[in-house]
Amino acid sequence: MKTILSLAIPAEVDTECLAVVVLDRSEKDRGAKDKPEVTAATNDGAVSAAAAEVIASGEVSGKLFEATLLHRPSKLKAKRLLLLGGGKTKDFTSSELRKLAGVAVRFLKPRGIRSLAFIAPEGIAAEEAVKAIVGGAFVGDFDPDTYRSDRKDQAVDAVTVVARGDQARLQRALDEARVVGESQNLTRDLANEPSNRMTPTILAERACKMAQEVGLKCEVYGAEKIKELKMGAFWGVAQGSDEPPALIVLRYEPADAPATPVLGLVGKGITFDTGGISIKPADGMEKMKYDMAGGAAMIGAMRAIAQIKPKVKVIAVICATENMPSGKAQKPGDVQIAMSGKSIEIINTDAEGRLVLADGLCYARQLGCTHLVDAATLTGAVVVALGYVNAGVFANNDEMYERFRQALEKSGEKFWRLPLDEEYKESIRSSIADIINSGGRWGGAVTAAMFLKEFAEDTPWIHLDIAGTAWMEEQKPWIAKGPSGIAVRSLVEFAKGFAG
Repeated sequence: MKTILSLAIPAEVDTECLAVVVLDRSEKDRGAKDKPEVTAATNDGAVSAAAAEVIASGEVSGKLFEATLLHRPSKLKAKRLLLLGGGKTKDFTSSELRKLAGVAVRFLKPRGIRSLAFIAPEGIAAEEAVKAIVGGAFVGDFDPDTYRSDRKDQAVDAVTVVARGDQARLQRALDEARVVGESQNLTRDLANEPSNRMTPTILAERACKMAQEVGLKCEVYGAEKIKELKMGAFWGVAQGSDEPPALIVLRYEPADAPATPVLGLVGKGITFDTGGISIKPADGMEKMKYDMAGGAAMIGAMRAIAQIKPKVKVIAVICATENMPSGKAQKPGDVQIAMSGKSIEIINTDAEGRLVLADGLCYARQLGCTHLVDAATLTGAVVVALGYVNAGVFANNDEMYERFRQALEKSGEKFWRLPLDEEYKESIRSSIADIINSGGRWGGAVTAAMFLKEFAEDTPWIHLDIAGTAWMEEQKPWIAKGPSGIAVRSLVEFAKGFAG
């Protein structure tokens, strides 16, 4: 998708469709008979006048995500005017704006409209608005129907953002948002692929191809290296599959970056998860192709970081394998020795993500990472706790968490911090080994995080459990059903924060 910045007067923009946000200015909730006080969020009088008649008719309420298309709007060069409901003025933020840009794209795609211009609304800082519009447009443009024989190319070719402000600053904001949007969609594309077309080997090939395109260093290691590194936890998961595992390392090491900090991004790359010997129910297992979404998020984030070029060293480690039941597979009751030397009693072979991450975290520390973030579709328990709205975030260091919270304010992604109290450690004690890999049903997301904390040790560390948010269970007006690409935007902002 081509992205264009325009400083023109909105009414003078010649486009297939001009999109404008309309807001309800009324402060109080309306009664059944009260009409909303709806206005277009622009200072362009011609655009407001073109929308006035349909607004006055009551057809446009300003309700969030409402879309109304006007043809041949009076006194505008645009062929169409799209009114997008943003809800109450007092509640409208860049998060809603980002979604509205997705609504605009998804509304226009099936109508054969391949380009649009979007007016940055009044009330939101211009650079923030530009980023939200471009980011939302990329999210809205993605569809998961990759292998449908009747697939129609409905992609939007170009989005123009009409804004006011310093051109150089706005252009930088637009360029960065384009890079992040493309990278988020790369993550979604990787997670969307079926497991026969996204094996660990193929995931590594895709990562290396991306690295070559953007100037990252990429190293891929196989089973022999995993064994040489004594990654017993990782290999314990990988040994059950005929598909070889892949240890993927991506390096962004700019010459002008200080020696420290070094940010380590560790991703779970389970390209298909049957549960192993502790096999999952058949119902819904097909979705387990997305169990590498954490690893995909790290690949997407590294793509964006390489192009945005923050002055901080970043190393990504993605542990990719299948989790399969076979005569070679690990069994409940087995004991594995992790790279760190800790012994792990395997209680449930379906608690495999934390095993590969354990060795990934240890290896990232060995490579010199001073700060760690891992991302994984780790537990169903986090979905029970937070549903499909917020992802879970855990941290062993309050300063580290505060940095991430600040990144969330800029990214607009929804994460909720969950506890890591020492008392939870009792749930993962083993009688035969140092720890067990599953603390049972209660507090499952927390005990999984406590397990990982053992391998982060004293290194400042954040764990992102994205199991409930990495896959959209149903289509929304701004995003297709399927992979969401969550965490990419936040990880990029987090890395930028380390650069000062």
